[in-house]
Amino acid sequence: MTVDYSDFSGLNVTLDGHVLTVKLVNPPLNAMTAQAHADLARIWPLIGTDKRVRAVVFTGAGEKAFSAGGDLNLMLENWGDAGRWQPAMAEARAIIVGMLECPKPIIARINGHAMGLGASLALAADITIAVEDAQIADPHINIGLATGDGGALLWPHLVGLVEARRHLLSGDALSGKDAAAIGLVSEAVPVASLDDAVKRWIDKFLRQSPSAVQTTKQALNLDLLDKAKRYMGEMLRLETRSWESPNHPEAVRALLEKRPPKFIDE
Repeated sequence: MTVDYSDFSGLNVTLDGHVLTVKLVNPPLNAMTAQAHADLARIWPLIGTDKRVRAVVFTGAGEKAFSAGGDLNLMLENWGDAGRWQPAMAEARAIIVGMLECPKPIIARINGHAMGLGASLALAADITIAVEDAQIADPHINIGLATGDGGALLWPHLVGLVEARRHLLSGDALSGKDAAAIGLVSEAVPVASLDDAVKRWIDKFLRQSPSAVQTTKQALNLDLLDKAKRYMGEMLRLETRSWESPNHPEAVRALLEKRPPKFIDE
């Protein structure tokens, strides 16, 4: 039976031969929408069953951002609404587990800034190609949240605990070039070379046996996938605990108002 992607209205999904492109489409920053978040939670298992697909390109619309992560104004609007928050946490786990578990190789075409959840979405891919001057960061801490939806899982696995602590406890960003230098992303290229770099990887995958590529990906991800399944529930519980604090909306308001936050002791 042919897999149908037409009902993923929060994403732009196109199949060209054996290459499926999944695109975040909320430019210019591609901030995450509720529909895109829900779609990402269920699309990866479906892609895994599609025999036509031998490589996936995951990217964002435009040139400014892969994804800037969450929308700050929506965070304030929805704060305290557990009926919205809890399903989103379940979706967050499903997204990361789904990407790691999907047997098809995923190439993240990091066409611009990748922040917060946007960084986690990019870093959960198998091959990560970033524009050299794109900014990559997981600044959950700057909005009063724990990095429970992927950052605390992925960064230590990719760059080690010392570098993960340096960036997740500060929220400091890296350029694509610096991210490649420490092994956070596979490579960084000038923007004019981005599509050529992505195509080189597509061509590599299409020249190989699909079963060999897919089973090698599965073998490589065994440890990380096991950790995701064991620990992301607790990571998201910790993020929920930080979300419940009044320091979270205060941090967001301070960012929006460009002023120092006034936190309470906890």
